[in-house]
Amino acid sequence: MIGVVLVWRVENTYKAAFEVDHYEHFVTVQSESALRNLAGSYSYDNFDDDEQDITLRSGGEEVNDKLEHMIRERLMIAGISVIEARINYIAYAQEIAGAMLQKQQAIAVVAARQKIVEGAVGMVEMALAQLSEKKIIDLDDERKAAMVTNLMVVLCSDKSATPVVNAGTLHH
Repeated sequence: MIGVVLVWRVENTYKAAFEVDHYEHFVTVQSESALRNLAGSYSYDNFDDDEQDITLRSGGEEVNDKLEHMIRERLMIAGISVIEARINYIAYAQEIAGAMLQKQQAIAVVAARQKIVEGAVGMVEMALAQLSEKKIIDLDDERKAAMVTNLMVVLCSDKSATPVVNAGTLHH
C-alpha cells in the first residue's frame, strides 16, 4: 500500500481542455500508473536482497525524484506541471503485514544473536588467555572445552545464569 502526495497545476489550459478528456481524471490515472511502475522498479525493503541499496522504504529523495519525473513526463502532454510528487505512506498490504513483521523480527533476532556470539567468543578467548598468562590454573583440553561450553552457555543465553557452587576438589 503506497500513498502519494501530488501537487500539480494546469499550465496550458488549451492542452488540458482539448488534448485529454477530463484532465483531473487524467492526472489520477497517470499518477497511479507511474506509481505502479515505480513500485515495480524497487523492492519494498532490502530484507530479501542485502545488496540493494535503494528501496521504496529507504530510497528517500532518489525514489521521490524518480516518481516526480515519471509523473511529470506523463502529464506534460495535457499541459499540467508537477510541483511536487512524493511518497507519504508505504506499508505492507494487510493480508501479508503479519507475516512480514514476523520475518523482520526473525531477521533482527538472528542479527542480535550473531553479535552476542561474536562478543561471547571474544570474552572466552580473553578469559582463557588471561588464565594462562597469569598462571591462575593450568587447564587440559578437556577442562578448556568444559569451560568454553559453560561460558558460551552463560554468555549467549537469553536468561540469567543460575550459579552452581562446586564444593569438590579439582581431582574429585
